[in-house]
Formats: sequence, structure tokens, C-alpha cells
Amino acid sequence: MSAEKIRLEGDRLVVPDHVCIPYIQGDGVGVDITPAMLRVVDAAVSKAYGGGRSIEWLELLAGEKAKERTGEYLPGETIEAIREHVVAIKGPLTTPVGGGIRSLNVALRQILDLYSCVRPVRWYGQGAPIKRPELVDYVIWRENTDDVYIGIEWPAGSPEARKLISFLRDEMGVPEGKLPDDASVGIKPASEKKSKRHIRKALRWALENGRRTATLMHKGNIQKFTEGYFVRWGYEVAAEPEFAGLVITEEELGERYAGDMEKAKADGYKLLLNDRIADNMFQQLLTRTGEYDVIIAMNLNGDYISDAAAGLVGGLGLAPGANIGDGYAVFEATHGTAPKHAGKDEVNPGSLILSAAFMLDYLGWKEAASLIEEGLRRTLADRIGTYDLVREWKKEGIEGKKVSCSGFAKAIVEHM
Repeated sequence: MSAEKIRLEGDRLVVPDHVCIPYIQGDGVGVDITPAMLRVVDAAVSKAYGGGRSIEWLELLAGEKAKERTGEYLPGETIEAIREHVVAIKGPLTTPVGGGIRSLNVALRQILDLYSCVRPVRWYGQGAPIKRPELVDYVIWRENTDDVYIGIEWPAGSPEARKLISFLRDEMGVPEGKLPDDASVGIKPASEKKSKRHIRKALRWALENGRRTATLMHKGNIQKFTEGYFVRWGYEVAAEPEFAGLVITEEELGERYAGDMEKAKADGYKLLLNDRIADNMFQQLLTRTGEYDVIIAMNLNGDYISDAAAGLVGGLGLAPGANIGDGYAVFEATHGTAPKHAGKDEVNPGSLILSAAFMLDYLGWKEAASLIEEGLRRTLADRIGTYDLVREWKKEGIEGKKVSCSGFAKAIVEHM
């Protein structure tokens, strides 16, 4: 049977049983990890559905491969194909040196309006630096289209920086001591519409997936009208009719149920919403690891906390990721291109493989997604891993069996 495209009906995905999904190989180690991912996904789908469902893969060009063949790092045809097929997956992409696109990853997010970066972090049995890594099960929702990442900034001494500094001093009353002549200047926007759509999507996901708590991470005690308003808007979203009787704030829980969430659940509430100051959040992930679940943040904080959380379970090697908008989604490896390892069939493909599992879950193919995760857990339980995984086990006095990138994919398939 020929493959069909995913369709959008409103913001609902319509996924055919035999579906065409685009992929971007990626730069550097993309040449190794992407074939490994395709092998694992095809095996999981075949095993889960016995031919009743299948994926036909469509390669798209981006990064160095696209530059060589088309003269562009991000061809318009690639963007249009992702729009046409709704969901795609990609390996890591090199950020071009010099002018032009600031970041291919950021460009994809902005062009397709993929406003939420979603980073699940879970322990699967890999070596980890904390005592109880099994307590880590976070899903971090990072806003993609606001904050300092949009790149509105000017270098010190430039005409633009001098002009803005003069305006801020003369028209807005900013003291010279706070904004000296030799300052580089950047702008940090936090907008109500963008913040609320991101928070709303995160809360919906948390409810649909049976999560316990959602935490707004912020620095609103200092940045009162950007980060502080992000928190304010978060609580406004939680008060919308859509979430009435389902989401309860920490303050309401204390007032109405003396802090007992089980009593609140008896009345129908399903999700606790709270907020935490960013710097405190970092240390609480270490000291109160199991208390957090879904973490909702602005762009920069979300970037920091997702990498820090991945570090709790051994790093980015097994950290999946996705960028999601209104229906459209691009799933991705969360690490870099590591060009010195490219083509050597030695790196860990786990990040991209787990991103693919996340993609299957997003499509509603949960049985295949579960097979991948279980295959990975069983592989790690048998202490089979790429060199980075074996190295971390050795620090714990555990001997592992080192395999190649493709060998790791083969082992996951065999352990499904």
C-alpha cells in the first residue's frame, strides 16, 4: 500500500496507517546516527503492528549536505516539504560560520513557528552522577520564539547600540551608570500571546499524559516585567475554563485541601501547578529530585535547565527533543554534530532514537514507542552500550560491552 501524508484537521493530527515521514540526515555524526534511528523505528513499527502500519521515509536536505547540492543551508523546498508532511525528524545541524542564518535550528523553529521545544529527560539504566537517577522523569517545555534567542542585539560601539543607548537615557530615563557608552545592547521580549500559547500547550500535554505537577520556572523576582509576567500569564492560563476543575495551583491546594493533593484528586483535579525561581530550581533538581515533573520555562531558562537535567542522568547521549507548534512538529537529536567522530560508527545514537520514539508517541503509535524504550532499557540492563555509556559504567565499577553505533541499534532491536 502506498504511503500517505499526515493531515491536520484544526490542530488535530490525522495519521494514516501507512505514512510518509520526512527526515534530515544532519551534519557530522548524522551520517551514523540517522541510519541507526531508521533501523530501530522500522523494526519497532513492524513488531508492534505486524505490517498493519508502516513508515515510508523521505529524505530532505539541510545543513552541509544541502549547501553542497543546492548552494543553500536551508532550501525553501525543505521547509515546504515539512509543512506538507506536518511531522519530521532530523539529526544535528551545523551552525553556519559567518553571516546569513544565525542558527539552522533556530531558523526552522521560527519559520515553522514551532513555539515549544519539548525535552523529556528520563533514566534508562545509563551511568549517572546522582545517587537515585531513577527519580528523574521530567518533561521540559521551553518557549522557542521569545526571549533573548530571537537575536535583537547590537555590538558595543556600533551606531545602532549608541542610538539605542541615547534613546534609553534621554527618553526613558535610564541612568548612565546602568547603561555605559561601551555597552553591547540586547532586547529580551516576553509577550502575552506567545507565552500563553506555549503554557497552554504544555498544560494540555501534561493532562493528556497523566503527569502530576507542572512548574513555571522563572527569574521573576528580578526581571519583573518579562519573567515575572510569564508566571502571571501562566496562572491566567490555568484559570481559563478549559482547565477548570482539572488544574489546581499550589496556593489553592493549601487553602482548600491543606496541601493534600490526594484530596484534590478526589474532587477531580488532576494536575498541580506551581512556580519556582530559576536559581533555586537548579539546586532543587539535585536535592528534591523526584518532586518535579513537567517544567515550563521561557527560552533561555529552558535551554539551561534541559541540559542540566540531562546531566543528572548522564548527559545528552540519551536525551530526546522536539519542536512543536500548532500541529507541526520536528523531532531532533539534542546534541551537536561532533564532526571528529563523524563516519566512524562509534557515537551513541540514543538521543535521536528516543526522539523518534517521542515522535511515534506524538503520532499516537504508542505501542511502537514503548517497544523502543523497552528495547533500550533491556539493552542497557545487559550493559551493552557505545563507548560513552561503557565509560560511565566503568566509573561505577561496572564492566560493559562496547558496541558500535550501528551495533547499539542492532542490540536495541534484538532486545525489543
